[in-house]
Amino acid sequence: MLPIALLVCSNLFMTMAWYGHLKFTDKPLWQVILASWAIAFVEYCFAVPANRFGFLHGFTVGQLKVIQEVITLLVFAGFAVFVLGEKLKWNHGAAFLCLVAAVAFVFMDKLKA
Repeated sequence: MLPIALLVCSNLFMTMAWYGHLKFTDKPLWQVILASWAIAFVEYCFAVPANRFGFLHGFTVGQLKVIQEVITLLVFAGFAVFVLGEKLKWNHGAAFLCLVAAVAFVFMDKLKA
């Protein structure tokens, strides 16, 4: 589905914009801020159409937000492990299950219809 694919792309760029600079702590802060802004611009080029297309094709704003949060957690977890070398713990899994529950709750009205 196009909105979800665009949200995945958006989150890949935003995670890089927010956390990618942690790999470059030797660079001046002003440089990483400018680089992050440039990356965030690309992120918006995916996020805005994702939300527009999703809304126009039947998702509610709440559904789009919860979908985005789940994607964010998945992308961030992968980034933390594969780029920053962090380890996932049980509480990360528990948080993910809570977000899955949020998805179920936000889509519950569609299941009844």
